[in-house]
Amino acid sequence: MALLLVASQLIPSRGWAGLAPWPVYWFFQPAQGALATGVWVIAHECGHGAFSKWQAVNDGVGLVLHSCLLVPYFSWKHSHRRHHSNTASLEKDEVFVPPTASELADGWQQTWFVRVTKLAVTLTIGWPCYLFLNVSGRKYERPANHFDPYSPIFSKRERLEVLASDAALGLVLTGLGGLARTFGWAWLLKVYVVPYLIVNAWLVTITLLQHTHPALPHFAAGEWDWLRGALSTVDRSYGFLDHMFHHIADTHVAHHLFSGMPHYHAREATAVLKPLLGPYYQFDARSPGRALLEDWLRCSYVSPDPTPDLKINSKSDHKIPLSGASGVFWYRSLPVGGVKKAK
Repeated sequence: MALLLVASQLIPSRGWAGLAPWPVYWFFQPAQGALATGVWVIAHECGHGAFSKWQAVNDGVGLVLHSCLLVPYFSWKHSHRRHHSNTASLEKDEVFVPPTASELADGWQQTWFVRVTKLAVTLTIGWPCYLFLNVSGRKYERPANHFDPYSPIFSKRERLEVLASDAALGLVLTGLGGLARTFGWAWLLKVYVVPYLIVNAWLVTITLLQHTHPALPHFAAGEWDWLRGALSTVDRSYGFLDHMFHHIADTHVAHHLFSGMPHYHAREATAVLKPLLGPYYQFDARSPGRALLEDWLRCSYVSPDPTPDLKINSKSDHKIPLSGASGVFWYRSLPVGGVKKAK
């Protein structure tokens, strides 16, 4: 906020010509985006009922915080709950469902350049694409999104809450429109839209890396159960940003096992869980930037191969001990020319 106030005083606030100095502000803006991501995490806590013992307080705070970040609180709360109920299930998980070899587009779309370009697009608009188009989500018999109360994502009893989320977003968008008319659309772009995109980039980075790693399995229906799915996630540290993110990344395994636990107990829970879980506990010591690029390129699709592709130099590159049954799928990397589709 202090940085915004200084920038607003020193940089022209009206007109598109005043945009030129703002990249300097945006260079320092990721820290502010990280703080806003922390707000996002608090709203996420509310969705799990972990913020307060009173559900009305959870939903009230969560609705306000998420709506200000253009997130449909109740809609995402319901789909996210199903993600926790079906983590790593190829049929029922709600997000980051990997393709199988037969579902991949072959040829030039799997080249290194195109994959990196897709990563840039994912970090920029991946979150809105998931909300509006269910990109990377589970397959439904008809189109699904987080704004239609009749979307197949939701049950009948959840429809009114989806409408409440839509109404709250409508109020926020109306307020943003009023600010734009008062201070100018260029001002809104500089102080809200760019920071909003930074929050989305942090969100996609954190959640993608929590569930994408060569050592993490996915399961067909015959092999999946809740505990296997809950353990199919990985902890990693973002350094000092862990505090801004309320430790959502370095305690994610504990969060999946006890999703109603407040974040301020997650580190002590993780310390207890590590020796109990042994090889079932996953931690990746690589830097998040390196892990994001490497895992995006190496985790192209999943295959029922009992030997996962583990060649990353990480302190804990061990796979979860499993039976090697055909219903257990592991991430695989693509050869240079792509992968041949399974017949």
